Amino acid sequence: MSTPDTRRTYSDSIAGYITSYEPTKERFGLRTSDGREVVIHLGESVNSQIVRNLGDPARDTTGATRDMLSEGRYVFVYGIFYQWDGGQRIEARQITFPEEKRGAYVFEHPNWWVQQAEQIADFYLRGHFPDGVYDWRNFRTKLTLSGTHPTETAGAEVRQETDTISRLVYGLATAFMLTGEERFLRAAESGTEYLREHMRVVDEGEKVAYWYHAIDITEGAQRKVFASEFGDDYDAIPMYEQIYALAGPTQTYRITGDPRILNDIDHTVSLFEKYFRDTERGGFFSHLDPITMDPRSDSLGRNRSRKNWNSVGDHAPAYLINAYLATGRADYAKLLEETADTITKYFPDEPNSPFVQERFHADWSPDRTWGWQQDRAVVGHNLKIAWNLTRIRSLVDKAEYTALAERIAEIMPPVGSDQQRGGWYDVVERQVDPATGGHRLVWHDRKAWWQQEQSILAYLILAGVSGDPEHKRLAREAAAFYNAFFLDYDDGGVYFNVLANGIPYLLGTERLKGSHSMAGYHALELCYLAATYTGLLVNSSPLTLHFRPLPESFPGRVLRVAPDLLPVGSIQIDQVWIDDQPYDDFDPKGLTVNLPESAEPLRVRVVVEPVEMRMRISSEFDGKTAHIKLAGVVDKDELDKFRRGLTEALSVRPQPQRVEFHLCEVTEMTRPAINELLFQRTKAGMDVDFVVVGCALPEVAQALAATDAFLLDPRETCES
Repeated sequence: MSTPDTRRTYSDSIAGYITSYEPTKERFGLRTSDGREVVIHLGESVNSQIVRNLGDPARDTTGATRDMLSEGRYVFVYGIFYQWDGGQRIEARQITFPEEKRGAYVFEHPNWWVQQAEQIADFYLRGHFPDGVYDWRNFRTKLTLSGTHPTETAGAEVRQETDTISRLVYGLATAFMLTGEERFLRAAESGTEYLREHMRVVDEGEKVAYWYHAIDITEGAQRKVFASEFGDDYDAIPMYEQIYALAGPTQTYRITGDPRILNDIDHTVSLFEKYFRDTERGGFFSHLDPITMDPRSDSLGRNRSRKNWNSVGDHAPAYLINAYLATGRADYAKLLEETADTITKYFPDEPNSPFVQERFHADWSPDRTWGWQQDRAVVGHNLKIAWNLTRIRSLVDKAEYTALAERIAEIMPPVGSDQQRGGWYDVVERQVDPATGGHRLVWHDRKAWWQQEQSILAYLILAGVSGDPEHKRLAREAAAFYNAFFLDYDDGGVYFNVLANGIPYLLGTERLKGSHSMAGYHALELCYLAATYTGLLVNSSPLTLHFRPLPESFPGRVLRVAPDLLPVGSIQIDQVWIDDQPYDDFDPKGLTVNLPESAEPLRVRVVVEPVEMRMRISSEFDGKTAHIKLAGVVDKDELDKFRRGLTEALSVRPQPQRVEFHLCEVTEMTRPAINELLFQRTKAGMDVDFVVVGCALPEVAQALAATDAFLLDPRETCES
């Protein structure tokens, strides 16, 4: 009897860090995230690229592939896997580099997430409002892969779901905060008005507001859909739908201060307190009967007397943190603390399972038989807890929040991430499979965009708060996978799901970019907070935010501009402009701006920066002269930031005729930094004057003047 042939050939991907490169053997070593060592073979057919952002051209590096295989560099490899008894060979066909050079990840450039936000927001505006008129009667819940509305047959009902609109409004308002582009704010404000007019019900007698699940629009009428008609929540009022109805309006309120929105927030929170709250055992029920508003009604079936992750944990990220940031109110802070306390008390499930428990009966006993969830874990919910507990710890100083966040961050990678290919899985069994020793995947090995977001934000904020290099590594790996595989360069926006190897999955509802589940919310939340955490907590760079308040709308005309819940004393306001003019009536440490009187909304631009920055660089251009101001230490460690700042300052149009360097606050400038100035001077051309206007370090001024490439302005001194 012959021995069975065990040879196997298949295509797959693998990600890791280059350990060695052997040019004579055309191969390199790779170490995966969990420490496995493999050998990758090259060949004539291999090609490579650097990860690019939405809106950027392709960055083919095939000709330089071998020069880029430096030790320690993180790469994604797609290739052919050959396996046989006792051996394996991996032949690379595509290599993707998330770093421009070793350590220089593309998504850590200060403008990366801002540009991505603008591109994604414009994708949704083009899709829903192709004529440029933000009439939300034309909004459709579904948006195709290419960014168009599905074809409608004559007389067909068109459904507009409240939460889908609200999530998109959140994304558009967030895009405005990052970019200052007026089109995003106009669309967000009109979307908020549409929600208030068509989806909101206010019961002034009860002092509550609630939100319809949807409205159906026909050619001559519209039908309000009161109770949910989504499968898991059919004929009930689910808490999470009421929560997410506030997401968009609350973010819009942060920008404008419209008091009507704040009134809606308060009335909806009153709904939570009056009907969803469990006054006996704490927390909030997940569903109400739409007739009796009773969470214990038999009509709710499997949702009767239940609590879940959404009814407790979704408050903070969806609206509550943003409502607190805009108002500083003690009642919002108290509710944030309560939700965090509830999570730390009831959700951990060790040693039974490394994953948190997500569904409960009224008495907080675990519900492990509910519907599709059974005894299963949503990976992203675990990471979402780590992320939000870390945020709330900056407001409420309780060590147990950090302890649980750090514990989740420690145990999740081996049980929830793909440590061969990169990225994070969807739903897994909470219990270990005795046969394999691991947690089996429930339906598939695909990876959803929103779960990648949770991983990036969880590890980014933990890295920024703790300084732990392991958190930073995991944040970078997650961001690398997301930016390498989820951005749709052809049609715009981001994909819903990718296969395990990163190839987009484009079937069924997962083919859509607008649906009950997807509307730009998570993708734009990621852009905003990744920019915040990367700049202000990890890489020590400033962040610019935009607001459009009517001054009298905010109590005392005080605009609160904190970008997120960050460690107390870690950031401050550096500069403020109102209607494009410098403005100095602000509290740097308190992160507030005292607005002037005005009958019209003001354009407020605020630069927030870390309190502790080794180097600061800023620039202004008056149409003729570029003014570059430096402060702090300009050494080898700051060289990349220094180079970026110079490049951005000198790339304005029209080209500056004069470049002035203000160096009075520079405490150290090493030779590589001086050489960078000389290099940039050469690139600018001889018809541009480079002038040192005040320098606190005579040796630096002399070194620059000695090159004959820089002028010293004798009229200016640091004392003057």
